[in-house]
Amino acid sequence: MSLQCVLQGLKTTHQTASSNTKKSRGLYALLVTCGIALTPACAHQGDNMTTSPSASMTAYGVLADQTPVNQVTLTNSNGISVDVINYGGIITRIETPDAKGEMGNIVLGLDNLEAYTKATTYYGAIIGRFGNRIANGKFTLNGTEYQLATNDGDNHLHGGVQGFDKKVWNMTPFTTQNSAGVTLSLVSPDGDQGYPGEVTTEVTYTLTNNNTLDMQFIATTSKPTIINMTQHSYFNLAGKGDTLDHQMQINAKAITPVDGGLIPTGELMDVAGTPFDFRTAKAIGQDIKASNEQLKLGKGYDHNFVLKDTPSNELIEAATVYEANSGRTLTVYTEEPAVQFYSGNFLDGSTKQASGLVHNFRSGFCLEPQHFPDAPNQPTFPSTTLLPGDVYSTRIVYEFGTK
Repeated sequence: MSLQCVLQGLKTTHQTASSNTKKSRGLYALLVTCGIALTPACAHQGDNMTTSPSASMTAYGVLADQTPVNQVTLTNSNGISVDVINYGGIITRIETPDAKGEMGNIVLGLDNLEAYTKATTYYGAIIGRFGNRIANGKFTLNGTEYQLATNDGDNHLHGGVQGFDKKVWNMTPFTTQNSAGVTLSLVSPDGDQGYPGEVTTEVTYTLTNNNTLDMQFIATTSKPTIINMTQHSYFNLAGKGDTLDHQMQINAKAITPVDGGLIPTGELMDVAGTPFDFRTAKAIGQDIKASNEQLKLGKGYDHNFVLKDTPSNELIEAATVYEANSGRTLTVYTEEPAVQFYSGNFLDGSTKQASGLVHNFRSGFCLEPQHFPDAPNQPTFPSTTLLPGDVYSTRIVYEFGTK
């Protein structure tokens, strides 16, 4: 068994204050520094690697207040490349080969900084402090009720009006023998968007020679608070058209059904016999028009799929996607107990990118590993509370391939 396989399960997960958490974080950093890639599938490195991984920084744009924004381009030894800007930690481009070896971008993006500042669709962004929705923007913690910013009707969505997706992060690129990466750091002040506690956050994107983008999220707080971070890239493995013919498998036997405001009811719904059963791969569009109340409420798929009965630090395969024309595959691994599958139901063609791809209805899909939506108001859901002295830690991995 390889060292990668042995160490795969050592990363700690949410809200743990033990010494094991800090030791695990240090071990992860040491391994990356030494050029040892932590890979979910223990894949072999490419046989045709001819170049060393690289991480280069360039100027990207300037905000209205004259704050400069930079971009880092990560490239592995197989030619896969990822562009990241420090505005929102946004992944603006992921270029991977198709089955014929031709490179192409597989994520939806915008062409300039101004477009990202105006966008409300969270293209490629780091999401925080709390991914997904919180009912009425309110939660109670230790007897104190907190009112958060509301930006989705009466509800709080993806961290509020100026969530982590609208912040300028500090950004430091790095390379190792087997990877190229960038570390982004941010301090969210006490009261930011209504949340208690000063939260210090670090997100590391590591592009490995095993064709994985390994994302590590770390946070600490000065006061009891809640946190639920994720990544919000929209994928289109064909690089054009809609994604309804993409074959998707989600390893979940239940979802958390929602009400008219897309807030979970608190129940779990078995996917068996419903359009939400993706346990065997099927086309995204196969059942998307079925007569189903949950599909009507979400205008398609916009639901939290339950991956684990109990939260744990185990890195598991959440979902796999295959696009037949390109031959590209995407596999998503996570330590999180759930993943939000969103089929791009609110994309309306109002944005596009230089390649000519218009962001039309369902032209991209998201797989957002997370804790459950509205968890602070749902006592039966896994806790998202973070206490002073504890370390929030989670991991998401995208694995790129062809078949």
